[in-house]
Amino acid sequence: MLENNVESLRNQLTIARNEINKLRQQVKNLSHVQRKDIDDLSKLLRDFRCEGCRQNEENTKNSNDAINQELNGCDQTTTTRFRPIGVIKTSFPEKRAVPRQSSIGARLKGVIELNAEVFTNPEHSLDGLDEFSHLWIIYHFHKNNSHPKAKVAPPRLGGERVGVFSTRSPHRPCPIGLSLVEIDKIEGSTIIFSGTDMVDGTPVLDIKPYIPFYDAPNVIESGRLSVGEPTVDFYNSRQEPDGEESELELNGAVALPNPPNFANHISPPPTAVKVPNWIVSGHRLSVLFNERAESQLHELQVRRQCIVDILEADPRSVYLRTKYGSQIFTFQLSEVTVTCKFDDKNSTVTVVQIRRTENVQDEST
Repeated sequence: MLENNVESLRNQLTIARNEINKLRQQVKNLSHVQRKDIDDLSKLLRDFRCEGCRQNEENTKNSNDAINQELNGCDQTTTTRFRPIGVIKTSFPEKRAVPRQSSIGARLKGVIELNAEVFTNPEHSLDGLDEFSHLWIIYHFHKNNSHPKAKVAPPRLGGERVGVFSTRSPHRPCPIGLSLVEIDKIEGSTIIFSGTDMVDGTPVLDIKPYIPFYDAPNVIESGRLSVGEPTVDFYNSRQEPDGEESELELNGAVALPNPPNFANHISPPPTAVKVPNWIVSGHRLSVLFNERAESQLHELQVRRQCIVDILEADPRSVYLRTKYGSQIFTFQLSEVTVTCKFDDKNSTVTVVQIRRTENVQDEST
């Protein structure tokens, strides 16, 4: 009797093992099918083009083919690749509320860290730069994923569109940014500067010293500043964002010295600086703090003026401003999140809360 029971159990165990082996084979087959489906989906996503993109690519291909035929097979390069020389560290982990011009973030510090792979001794490339007060930074809008448009809507025009090349918009066919910043200090292969209008982690393509003899027009006509005006403090005059510079800034720091008269030749009359009226006109918002926000400023040791600089220039997009009007608006500044309420009727914005941002990585750990 016992032997029969043992034999029965052995048979059941054999059947169970066979079933398990079948299940394992089925799982293996399903895994193979799943991997194949994932590969197919990945390929579809990589190759996906909207109808407009496909049409543009076809038009570009036809145009390039025609050009190549016309040039009898001459080698034409349609794409140029640049290798970043470094990266910019700022207080803005996201694009939201990033100042549209470096003057708006004049009190915000940034750091350029040069890549060690570019030069054997990257600090040697900065030798002599500390003799200059200001610096041009050329960089890549690496988080600008939208399609470039021939016409864009600058904030100051309230929805009206103009050609992209008549604005400072980041939505360009070649997403390259240019900012003028003030050099604070150079340490080894890093540059500490004032004037932040970049997202943290922005790749740097090049840096060049600011030279007023070549970079700043100095004769203004037709109701603008003229020769002999009082000296202008550079950063006190730089206040408006994204094609919204103040009149003094647009006139190119006019009080800077005249260019030298090289080889004793008489310099030709400089050309007057001219800008459209929609850039010169405009207003700034009044920034208020409620009692709680005032207390949180002190508690979190946040510089009040940094928040004021960002908000008085109205960091909202034209879409947000026209679609929703007065609204709650939040943005992250370094390790804090600022919440404010816009009042478009009275041209004010009130900061209602400043709190420490959750899940911020501590670089010291």
